[in-house]
Amino acid sequence: MPRILIIEDEEAMLAGLRDNLEFEGYEVDTADRGDDGYEKLKTGRYDLVLLDVMLPGMSGFDVCKKTRNDGNQTPIILLTARGEELDKVLGLEIGADDYVTKPFSLRELLARIKTILRRSAVTGTENAQGLIEIGQLKVSFENFEAFVNDESVKMSHKEFEILNYLYRHKGKIVTRDDLLDEIWGMDYQPTARTVDNFILRLRNKINTSEEQHIVTVHGLGYKLVL
Repeated sequence: MPRILIIEDEEAMLAGLRDNLEFEGYEVDTADRGDDGYEKLKTGRYDLVLLDVMLPGMSGFDVCKKTRNDGNQTPIILLTARGEELDKVLGLEIGADDYVTKPFSLRELLARIKTILRRSAVTGTENAQGLIEIGQLKVSFENFEAFVNDESVKMSHKEFEILNYLYRHKGKIVTRDDLLDEIWGMDYQPTARTVDNFILRLRNKINTSEEQHIVTVHGLGYKLVL
């Protein structure tokens, strides 16, 4: 049974989300402050987090950033009343996997949760043979671990998903639309800059001065070359 942590300070919203998720069969834990939610993430094990942006104690952005800095790759969906593009991009760039803008429909949120949990399961079992060498990076998609020269490298859950997709299609051209549809989903509309920023971060971790493993195919997309 997937375990979900809800970090939300609006009492009615928190209760409604908890009741509906439990009705869907999820095990639910809750926190109504950002700092309390962060502590639960440090000590507990969850399959997904619903994280409000505006929280007392610690903002949702700070909770997300600190969680990723700790090496915790639990999928995070941001719940935000803000609609500005800057906030959406910031949330994704600090490690969130998706966002839902309030007010949202329960059906939409449940669909996002199911999609992310399904992708996490695929990513976690796709390559169970051990560490895979991709350029200077050694990665375990099963355990969400990455190393360079035996030193741990911090990567977001979204970076693992993108790299996993590129690896499964190595030697083939992957378009931005391929990544948007597969990693973010048809209903989500990130900007091209968001995709490019994730690719740039992966390049910095994989490529060496001698070899470029994620190459740009101008006008088409990207290709992973091993």
